[in-house]
Amino acid sequence: MVTEYNTITEIAGPLIMMDQVENASYEELVEVELPSGEKRRGKVLEVNRDKVLVQLFEGTHDVDVDKTRVRFLDKGLELSVSPDILGRVFNGLGVPIDDGPRIIPEKKVNINGSPINPYARIYPQEFIQTGISAIDGLNTLVRGQKLPIFSGFGLPHSELAAQIARQATVPGAESAFAIVFAAMGITFEEANYFISDFQETGAMERVVLFINLANDPTVERISTPRAALTAAEYLAFERGMHVLVIMTDMTNYCEALREVSVARKEIPGRRGYPGYLYTDLATLYERAGLLKGDKEGEVREGSITQIPVLSMPDDDKTHPIPDLTGYITEGQIILDRNLQHKGIYPPINVLPSLSRLRDKGIGEGRTREDHSEVANQLFSSYARSKEVEELAVVLGEAALTETDKAFMAFGEEFERNFVGQAMDENRSIEDTLTSGWELLGKIPRTEIKRIKDEYIEKYLPGAESSAEKGAEEKKEKAGPEKEKSAEGKKKKETRDRDGESVGGGDKKTVEDGGDQG
Repeated sequence: MVTEYNTITEIAGPLIMMDQVENASYEELVEVELPSGEKRRGKVLEVNRDKVLVQLFEGTHDVDVDKTRVRFLDKGLELSVSPDILGRVFNGLGVPIDDGPRIIPEKKVNINGSPINPYARIYPQEFIQTGISAIDGLNTLVRGQKLPIFSGFGLPHSELAAQIARQATVPGAESAFAIVFAAMGITFEEANYFISDFQETGAMERVVLFINLANDPTVERISTPRAALTAAEYLAFERGMHVLVIMTDMTNYCEALREVSVARKEIPGRRGYPGYLYTDLATLYERAGLLKGDKEGEVREGSITQIPVLSMPDDDKTHPIPDLTGYITEGQIILDRNLQHKGIYPPINVLPSLSRLRDKGIGEGRTREDHSEVANQLFSSYARSKEVEELAVVLGEAALTETDKAFMAFGEEFERNFVGQAMDENRSIEDTLTSGWELLGKIPRTEIKRIKDEYIEKYLPGAESSAEKGAEEKKEKAGPEKEKSAEGKKKKETRDRDGESVGGGDKKTVEDGGDQG
């Protein structure tokens, strides 16, 4: 039941305090009507008997304490969903802003949703191809996973996020793949970049875009990822699609949480962020995964995979935002400023990066039989190249062995040709693994210690001809040795016969001597 009150007692930032309110509920949607007739929306943040704290989405400027009326709508913030949301652009509250036709909703869904019941989950095991070698080859994204990108201010995480949105697909299920892209606190230029990029490349038809600009209300920023995840849940679990949710920039979202927390005069936690930051982030990140079907052993159609993007203040991995994100998610992709200075795109530092579910989503039947071992060898060889670089700084390149120089050259080429690729380059997993094998061909064969010989002979360039050449050399070497061995055996037999003859003559002489005696 809709109820209306005119009992505002205090205004603080985006918050208004009311009293003498009956039967209000947490997260309930409210409509605020100003004296001018303008209507704004908000939600209930806190209820204490008849006192209510309301958070306005559009801000509290021009709100008159005495003349403003507040209506409690007896429902939460809802998103209208239907298959028509694909290809559309919404603001942070789920209202279309692309001048397209009105969406006729199939249903309206509360945006708060709920995390997936752990018992209902299925372990992620299917490969998602992003077309980016540093991710597909070494830090593989698996369907149903939460894999964040840790970036820094000024690094090209927006370009990387857009490229993943354009290129990502589940091999074999391309038609049932969708992208939900949530941009929070971004500039108009960035918003225009995302929209035009998706439209020009034809990716827009499978993208649902939620945009909250930097000059939009702070409170709207808090609702943006929830609206996006609600759309993703509808497409995944009711339309049977595989959905990749990209959320950028989670740092702006957390700053909005801090701003509201300060306005509510809450006791701050680490670096001024609210003490419930971990819990709040978990309510977002845990809305990803795969679900069990109705029958035992059956997997429900559809899945949600998340790539949250966040900017680390001062490139500090111990900052509360990346720190808490790392606790909840299953790995991280780290962008490196030094690689950016070398002109490498994407500047992914593969050594501290990690995908905890990588080994579950690769291998025979998913990517290729040699994938895991190639990835391990590339990691090992690149780490060795970094050790050699440090050694060269201390001792000079003249002190390096030929093997050390080979690893140094490998590291440079690895960064330039394997990690580095063009912004519009979409590499298949076959291309990625082939590139990895070509790089491994630059180091001595004896240093490839993490890959089975059968894979080396099958995939390493030149390994098969080397094996054949080795066999021929062995055969040629075996020929003279065999002849020499036969000749030696013949001589031995001759000596043995001669020995027997001599021994027989001596025996006869002894016998004769005995008779004479």
